[in-house]
Amino acid sequence: MAEEETFKVTDRRRRDESGEAPVAPTPPEAPAFRAPSSGPAAPGPVSSAPAGPDLQGLFIMLASSALMNLGEAADPETGERVLDLGQAKEAIDLLGLLRLKTEGNRTEQESHLLEEMLYDLQLRFVRAAKGQRAT
Repeated sequence: MAEEETFKVTDRRRRDESGEAPVAPTPPEAPAFRAPSSGPAAPGPVSSAPAGPDLQGLFIMLASSALMNLGEAADPETGERVLDLGQAKEAIDLLGLLRLKTEGNRTEQESHLLEEMLYDLQLRFVRAAKGQRAT
C-alpha cells in the first residue's frame, strides 16, 4: 500500500513575545432588546441618542407607502398623487407577511395597529382597483 501524504498547517498570524498566537477579540455585546412600555415615560435624564426603529414604525412606513401608491396621499418629494396598484399591492403584501412572521411576538398594541392598517389598506386597494377598471 502506498504511503499516505500528510500536510502541515502553520498559523501565520502574528505572535506576541511569548510565542503564543493572539487571541481573537471578543465582539461587543449587543444591547438587550426592550419592548416599548405602554405607559408614560418615567421622568429622568433624556438621552441624546435617537430611538431605534421599532415594529410599529415599520408598519407605518409600509402603510404610508401603500397609501401614496393608492393615490390617497401625495408624494412628499413631488407633491403629486399617483396610482400604482402594483407597488401598493407589494406594500400591503409585505404587511401581511409581517403579520404572519411576527405572530406571537408582537405586543397587543402592535397587533391591533397592524390589523387595523391591513383591513383599511385592503379595502382602499379594492376600491382603487374597481375605480381603475371603470375608467
